[in-house]
Amino acid sequence: MTTTHNMRQIRAIINRNKLSEYIFSIVGLLSMLIGIVTLLALIFDLVSDGAPRLSWEFLTSFPSRRAANAGILSAWVGSLLVMLVTASVAIPIGIASGIYLEEYAQKNWLADLIEINVTNLAGVPSIIYGLLALGLFVYGFNLGPSVVTAGLTLALLVLPVVIVTTREALRAIPNSIREAAYATGASKWQMIWDHVLPYATGSILTGIIVALARAIGETAPLITIGALTFIAFLPESPIKGEFPFISLSWLLAPFTVIPIQMFDWVSRPQEAFQVNAAAAGIVLIAMTLAMNAVAIYLRYRLRKTIKW
Repeated sequence: MTTTHNMRQIRAIINRNKLSEYIFSIVGLLSMLIGIVTLLALIFDLVSDGAPRLSWEFLTSFPSRRAANAGILSAWVGSLLVMLVTASVAIPIGIASGIYLEEYAQKNWLADLIEINVTNLAGVPSIIYGLLALGLFVYGFNLGPSVVTAGLTLALLVLPVVIVTTREALRAIPNSIREAAYATGASKWQMIWDHVLPYATGSILTGIIVALARAIGETAPLITIGALTFIAFLPESPIKGEFPFISLSWLLAPFTVIPIQMFDWVSRPQEAFQVNAAAAGIVLIAMTLAMNAVAIYLRYRLRKTIKW
């Protein structure tokens, strides 16, 4: 009798748990659908407004006081150059910092303090990084409102994300991989470079995707350091036709980016400029998706080569 009663109680508990799981699944699905539908509605509205304005002339023209003649040539070129500096600084420094904190740093109160501060920095408002860059890069290092200043500012902004993602990716690798590497006589660096990093690269790339996607759409820190809203020329080309064939003068050139150009256009009352801003938004989304697609492809290729 007691056994039968206990079985009924167990079945009742299992049924309640299944009901709770079902309800949670429904709530989660509805939440996801609300987010996806809202995002698709916003993208559809943006495309419907800006698609008629998209043309080769729009992509190859400089900004103008006349909406019909305005383009985003200087803006999208500036975005590419700024993101080049950002990625060149944030990715190697972020990955190296994550490797040191996870694999080399001693596990003590100092390491815990650094970890807490790095995690908190990922949530600091972007305008704070703009103020920091204004004092440090613009006035401290006398770099001025230039491409390199913008790239370093956004690198500081996304650096905590890359560090945290790298640490989590390394932490997810089983210790048996490390022990097996040591067993074959590998040094600590050989263990990290030849065994741990290849397995963690896919997850690290995911963090880089998120970081760069945030950086390419930032406006507040770039306004703070003095980004131009109207610029009718391009920086000097990084590639020259004569020795040494590479020029770095573009790093100190004035700049603008697509989000700044959009901000300038949406602040104007004319409806034609609002259409231009929508078209620029489509280009910005396309650039972000293209950048993400390259990273996702690299991650896919790397994961195919991994055999646990």
